[in-house]
Amino acid sequence: MRPQHINEVVGQQHLVGPGKIIRRMVDARLLSSMILYGPPGTGKTSIASAIAGSTKYAFRTLNAATDSKHDLEIVAEEAKMSGTVILMLDEIHRLTKPKQDFLLPHLENGHIILIGATTENPYIAINPAIRSRTQIFEVKPLSESDIAHAVQRALTDKQNGLGKMQIKLTDEALKHLCSATSGDLRSALNGLELAAKSTVPNKKGTILIDLQVIEECIQRKSLVQDKDGDAHYDVISAFQKSIRGSDVDAALHYMGRLIESGDLISINRRLLTIAYEDIGLANPRAAAQTVQAVTAAEKIGLPEARIPLAVAVIDLCLSPKSNSAITAIDNVLTDIRKGGYGEVPLHLKDAHYAGAAKLGRGADYKYPHNYPHDWTQQQYLPNRLVGKQYYHPKTNGRYEQALKDQYNRLKKAQQKKQTAKNDNSKN
Repeated sequence: MRPQHINEVVGQQHLVGPGKIIRRMVDARLLSSMILYGPPGTGKTSIASAIAGSTKYAFRTLNAATDSKHDLEIVAEEAKMSGTVILMLDEIHRLTKPKQDFLLPHLENGHIILIGATTENPYIAINPAIRSRTQIFEVKPLSESDIAHAVQRALTDKQNGLGKMQIKLTDEALKHLCSATSGDLRSALNGLELAAKSTVPNKKGTILIDLQVIEECIQRKSLVQDKDGDAHYDVISAFQKSIRGSDVDAALHYMGRLIESGDLISINRRLLTIAYEDIGLANPRAAAQTVQAVTAAEKIGLPEARIPLAVAVIDLCLSPKSNSAITAIDNVLTDIRKGGYGEVPLHLKDAHYAGAAKLGRGADYKYPHNYPHDWTQQQYLPNRLVGKQYYHPKTNGRYEQALKDQYNRLKKAQQKKQTAKNDNSKN
């Protein structure tokens, strides 16, 4: 069912629709090398096949991970003789440097039109030398209507599809096939083929494919992602952002997808990060509860781990939020990297070694516990940073409200003493 012409490509109309970039290239016969990236089964190889079929150029397919440099040399020799070859290179993110170095000159002279395919983010996973010589296009998951169209075409196509078989696909089964494969047309067609060829025809010779048959044939179907794929990290990102946005149902949904993929490690790490980054001082109890939930999840493992993890997710979603701690330390690091630091005040320097007193180390240091309320005014920041404020308290929770009140009291007392000290020095 692989398309032989650009008009036969299912979905991806933002690339192959009328007036869109790949369609323009094909119509003008001005092809350039490109990288197509997106989830499995969404049409990367199909687009390459359709481009070759529409332009009548020779078409070859290789895999960057399994095919050798010698295989590339064969394609290059063919390109020299025929003029132009379209090379579909799957898993291009796994292209080794020797293969890359061989390929680059052929891309430069235009003998080979490279169409690379990858499920990885090319801006992260692909070498800049290849990336700079290609256009990058994102291939998106197909819609349910796109998959339904392709399935119906497969059922009627007598040459390449299942049209010679007498198949009846129920509406319920079709709907489930289109929705449960999550935009992966290859999975949908593979499931349909398995269902058709493994179902015994009835007395009339009809192969009835109902919901139960489809469920058995596509197995783990809907929301499971490749743990190493780009889409998996998108789910992790959506998981944290849903908790940050206090959407319990969305957060549980994305965690469910991570559980189905078996990625307990990412869930635990992300929850611990969220507890301190997004909830933080607004509700320290939630952070402690999260640590307990993650510890329990690690000890009992999946599938039972889903229970304490769900408790943690709901708690974090509905907790007051504050990012004041991460903002404070990031403000400090930004300042330091810009040169915002100075010499440690003399009275704060290490004074435990022999001879430190002669150097004035630790002189005039005031031990706070010797004063009422275990506090006394003295300078702690370097001279050039006196008065600098990195921490800006929030008031979304009672705990941080109390911290803010205490912070402001101490700041005020410190400034009052500093003002009096400045006045005395003027007098």
